[in-house]
Amino acid sequence: RSHGSNPAPAIFYFKKMKKVILVHGWGGSPESNWMPWLKEQLELKGFKVNALAMPDADSPKIREWIAFLGKNIKKLSKSTFLIGHSIGCQAILRYLQNKKEKAGGIILVAPWFHLKGLESEEEENIAKPWLEEKINLNIIKKNAGRIVAFFSDNDPFVPLSDAALFREKLGAKVIIKKNKGHFVGAKYSFILEEAKNVGSGNR
Repeated sequence: RSHGSNPAPAIFYFKKMKKVILVHGWGGSPESNWMPWLKEQLELKGFKVNALAMPDADSPKIREWIAFLGKNIKKLSKSTFLIGHSIGCQAILRYLQNKKEKAGGIILVAPWFHLKGLESEEEENIAKPWLEEKINLNIIKKNAGRIVAFFSDNDPFVPLSDAALFREKLGAKVIIKKNKGHFVGAKYSFILEEAKNVGSGNR
């Protein structure tokens, strides 16, 4: 490229609008827990936010959820950020392992590779494929961008030992909160703060 005095084309200076995809958990919806609050807060910060209504939420299936993410995200890029809750985190990870493109970053709230406290055989059958079907962590690590994972020290479903796996296998920034259960409250300012950090490229 010439190193003369001609300025670079102005198009290089336009900042692409950052998109956030919110993926709720098992039995949830875009109106569940902290999703509506986070959507509103991120929109106020200038993000374009899509809170997805995942299919058959009471009986989530891997392929249906991955296909739905693909249909709604369309083009993954480094200006795309994904935030999930519980099984929504699993869906995000499994979606990313099938992509050639890279995301800007992901925030995982109560993510898991193992589960405890399932209350019925039906729940165990729904969870079984998510727990047993192989997942390629190396590809996910390459495609995810920055990874932040929140765990609670008293989550009734997610063993705290999984936090170390997310740190070691995915290189995630792991944040362990006290007494937040399965993160089913209406507002968590620490999720918003990390979303802003990840979205702006701050550490």
